Amino acid sequence: MLNDMLALGGLFLAAFLAATLLPAQSEGVLAGLVLAGGWPVWLLVAVASLGNVLGSCLNWWLGRSIGRWQNRPWFPASPAALARAQRWYRRFGHWSLLLSWVPVIGDPLTLAAGLMREPFGRFLVVVGAAKTGRYVVLALATRSLAG
Repeated sequence: MLNDMLALGGLFLAAFLAATLLPAQSEGVLAGLVLAGGWPVWLLVAVASLGNVLGSCLNWWLGRSIGRWQNRPWFPASPAALARAQRWYRRFGHWSLLLSWVPVIGDPLTLAAGLMREPFGRFLVVVGAAKTGRYVVLALATRSLAG
């Protein structure tokens, strides 16, 4: 029971951090737990997806609040990265959030969505679909490669 909570909690935390602007990865944790075989794949995908989507929601909220914090030394996004994400978001709109799972560009896109005042409901649906879809593909591929 404790091992289950630690494993699932670790997966949630890795997925949450991976969705923020911090440099983190969650794919290896998910793949490792799928290969370990101690949990249903649907549960692992659900936990990873929840953590990752909540991390993106933090980015969205930061984007909404960016005016207050943008010039602070600890703020994790450079002005150039924010400008690039805003240009991308202006060009492609909320559909660009389908790329929210992509390393390097996905996290700034979710921040830009908040900055551009994307309605939270639509943000949640598009980001949730993109991130869950990525974890489903990864989990199924890992399981099929294992055997």
